[in-house]
Amino acid sequence: MVQSILYATDLGLYSPYVLQHALSLARSFGAQLHVVHAVEPLSLFAESVLQTYVEETRLRELREKGMQVVLESIRQRVLESFREEMQDAGQDMQLIASLQVVQGDPPQVILDEANRLGVELVVAGSHSHGTAWDAPLGRTALRLLQLAEVPVYLVPMLQHRGRGDF
Repeated sequence: MVQSILYATDLGLYSPYVLQHALSLARSFGAQLHVVHAVEPLSLFAESVLQTYVEETRLRELREKGMQVVLESIRQRVLESFREEMQDAGQDMQLIASLQVVQGDPPQVILDEANRLGVELVVAGSHSHGTAWDAPLGRTALRLLQLAEVPVYLVPMLQHRGRGDF
């Protein structure tokens, strides 16, 4: 029996659609819904630009305190988008047991959270923003399918529906 579900959101265009699947599953199973959003670490280029223009003490301060502010800001954005999406179904907000915004490689963050929370199902979109047609799955979805220790429920992008190419 599924008692807890992890919904991994990228806050992309199709996130509300994937959220509706996660909520529907949580309602059907009477399960708690945990939400995670992974924030990719700064690229090497971004790090080198910062190191060039920001003194070391200020850079250290930005890394320590600034990232927490950014993560909390993103967390608030996720909550606001959920409230907007669920405005007609207030009881659905009660299904959400936790919301985490974590910096790191998205597939690893999702797998770590699934393990930490002991969920029985992971829900995610099959692609992120604007993935090409020739790639059947996005990088994160592929890694989840390869490495997850629990079932993964992938929601296809809407633009792929009805396409006759196989």
